[in-house]
Amino acid sequence: MGCWLNFGHPAIAAIAASAGFDWCLIDAEHGPNTLEMVHAQLNAMQGHPAAPVVRVPWGEPWILKRVLDIGAQTVVVPMIDTPEQAAAVVAACKYPPEGIRGKGAILARATNWGQVTDYDATANDQICVIVQAETHVALENLTAIAETPGVDCVFVGPADLSADMGYASPDDPAVLETIEAMVKTIRAAGKPAGIIFYEEAMYPRFVDLGVRFLGVGADASTFAPAIRGLAASARETLA
Repeated sequence: MGCWLNFGHPAIAAIAASAGFDWCLIDAEHGPNTLEMVHAQLNAMQGHPAAPVVRVPWGEPWILKRVLDIGAQTVVVPMIDTPEQAAAVVAACKYPPEGIRGKGAILARATNWGQVTDYDATANDQICVIVQAETHVALENLTAIAETPGVDCVFVGPADLSADMGYASPDDPAVLETIEAMVKTIRAAGKPAGIIFYEEAMYPRFVDLGVRFLGVGADASTFAPAIRGLAASARETLA
């Protein structure tokens, strides 16, 4: 159970990481997060119970390399449509001979600036690669994507999936039916499935389906209605 972090502020990241979630995802795809901001949030989350996750803007090797070097161990990569794209993402996250990641973490936070002396030998086994399936093309290739060696979890992106299917909302019954089928396919391939959904009543349904990486909300979607509600309540009281 986890929370999306879109504000890009270390204080919000620290609050969320100690709030009771299992993980918190720093969103560099849709949030205004630069590499420096991601770095600051990883530092702010250190020592708190929630595991940090970083979603990169896309699956470019240079982006993944830099995010891993600053200490991310779990990455989410959006818009993966084919097993070839999934394999390329895995390769970008792994040191040779399993991949193509360049070695430079001794100079960065991932090794505590050289203090973690066995990082190069252990990183490949400790990095979690999550790919997002969120289009009809990904749906057609879902089994092959999930079976790609090195893919640890397949995350269903409900918003982009619904848009790609021609629906305005993931709540549409046709979209929910497709999501259920995708989760079952991912699980049948032997991989955990993930999703983010803002309707609390749906959480047990997804867990019963086999979802094991469940996003239950975001900092922005939590703060915005709360602060507006506070203003409205205060005005009503003062009136």
